[in-house]
Amino acid sequence: MPAPPRANASVVTYLEMTAQPTSPTPTPPAAKLALLRAERPTVRFYRYLYAAVGARWQWSERRNLDDAALAAVIADEKVEIFVLYAGGVPAGFAELDRRRGDDVELTHFGLIEEFAGRGFTRYFLRWTVDQAWLGSTRRLWVRHTTEGDPRLLTLYQQCGFQVYDQKTAVVDGPGAP
Repeated sequence: MPAPPRANASVVTYLEMTAQPTSPTPTPPAAKLALLRAERPTVRFYRYLYAAVGARWQWSERRNLDDAALAAVIADEKVEIFVLYAGGVPAGFAELDRRRGDDVELTHFGLIEEFAGRGFTRYFLRWTVDQAWLGSTRRLWVRHTTEGDPRLLTLYQQCGFQVYDQKTAVVDGPGAP
C-alpha cells in the first residue's frame, strides 16, 4: 500500500505587469512554428496538452477537475488557449483567463519537455504577453510555484513582470498550476 502524500511547503510568487512591454518581440526561432488559438478545444485535447506540459512539474489543479467542470472552463469565450506547434506537432500551450474583466491572468504556460532548450520559450512567452494586451487589459499577472520550472521565474521578470507578492502554502503531494 503506497504511503499517503506528505504535506510540502511551496513558495508561490505572484508577478504582474501593468503596461504592455515596449521592447521588441524576440525574433522567432529558426524552426517551422505555428501559433493557433484552440477555439473550444475538447476536454481530451486539453488534458493531453496539460499532461504533456505539466507532467514534469507535477501540475495537478486541472487534472483533478471532472470533465464537466473542465469543459465549462475551457469552453468559456473569455478563456483563451494558445497552442505552439513546431513542425506540425504541439510543442506547448498558454492559457489566458479574461473572466475578471481587464485583470488578465496567465494561468498556464509551458513547453512539452522534448521542445525545451530550443529557444522557443522566450519567443512564445512574449507572443503570449502581446496577446494578453490586446483589448482593454489593465493588468496581466501570473503565479509561479517552487514546483515549476525555476528558469521560468527569471524569464517572466526579463519579459517585464514584477513580483508583487510571495506566500508560502502547504500542499498535499504534488501541487502546481
